[in-house]
Amino acid sequence: MRAVIQRVSEASVTIEGRKVSAIGAGLLVLLGVEEGDTASDAEWLSAKVAAMRIFSDLEGKMNLSVRETGGDVIVVSQFTLHASTKKGNRPSFLLAARPEVSEPLYEKFCELMEVELGTPVGRGVFGADMKVALVNDGPVTIMVDTKMKH
Repeated sequence: MRAVIQRVSEASVTIEGRKVSAIGAGLLVLLGVEEGDTASDAEWLSAKVAAMRIFSDLEGKMNLSVRETGGDVIVVSQFTLHASTKKGNRPSFLLAARPEVSEPLYEKFCELMEVELGTPVGRGVFGADMKVALVNDGPVTIMVDTKMKH
């Protein structure tokens, strides 16, 4: 399971001209599920994202988590995070889990994030053509992969 975490001052998801989710300051999490990922990957990753200290404290140091700041979170499924670009110029998505595996794990991750934060998280719509808007704060963008837990 792979996440691209972006610290944002605001973010939103729009589908067919209708805004389905919007947040103020917090995190936009783009989530990709890979073949072989399990619920334990979702558990590890949700705890990691909720505790990641990438918000500034009173001294301006990145020392606070989204949980500590009370920030919002939007999670958007994105199978293209598992693109392979080894051959040619057209990415291969063979490593991305099929929807019957990835959708339940996406939902599980969102539910676990809500437990970690104690608040609802915004969501995209799985499999939809989404327009994701964000104002990256910093910019701060971090990638976390459950296959590389070191």
